[in-house]
Amino acid sequence: MNTIIHRAETRGAANHGWLNSHHTFSFANYHNPERMNFGVLRVLNDDTVAAGMGFGTHPHDNMEIISIPLAGDLEHKDSMGNVAVIKEGDVQVLSAGTGVTHSEYNKNKDKEVKFLQIWVFPKTKNVTPRYDQVSIRDISKENEFYQVLSPNKDDQGVWINQDAWFHLGNFTKGSTDEYKIKKTGNGVYAFILEGAVEINGEKLSKRDGMGIWDTDSITVKASENARVLLMEVPMTM
Repeated sequence: MNTIIHRAETRGAANHGWLNSHHTFSFANYHNPERMNFGVLRVLNDDTVAAGMGFGTHPHDNMEIISIPLAGDLEHKDSMGNVAVIKEGDVQVLSAGTGVTHSEYNKNKDKEVKFLQIWVFPKTKNVTPRYDQVSIRDISKENEFYQVLSPNKDDQGVWINQDAWFHLGNFTKGSTDEYKIKKTGNGVYAFILEGAVEINGEKLSKRDGMGIWDTDSITVKASENARVLLMEVPMTM
């Protein structure tokens, strides 16, 4: 088993006034050649957008873009004609494929929106662009991981053009769960949203990240009440 740990305070940071962002991997003006990606996981941004502000229309291609709201309401518009609002308890995917433009704005004029922006390199390039969002409120479980993303459109959660699986878990202090790797050769990147946990003996706190590969499973134990996102991804492009 191999591991790498990225402590919360070592992330890249950019505060533009309307946007306060922390980058686990190199992004925009933050460049660290040692932190370009974890397998096909290219971007993990922890964003806070001020009331009424947002990202104007901009292009993407050949990238699977996943948004997970943590608080507030995020409005999405794209060149495919989709207009939608996502909030905590939703997961959104934009499969950029051959190319798409979109914008994202804080829907509210009186409070911030917080969300994770995650980019994953696609398995197949130049596919037809696609948008989807699902509510995960009814599938949330306590003290065990539940799937919110997979490669299969008939599975629970959203699906993307990559052999990747994302799971969320809400844990009470002292609880433990084992996660088994879905596909041989994949690794798992764990991101601690709230609280503190131990993963295979390593202590992790809020917004710490840990990559694990060359293993069949990992064990997560909550040192205190915690919320954890697991992102299983191929380790080779």
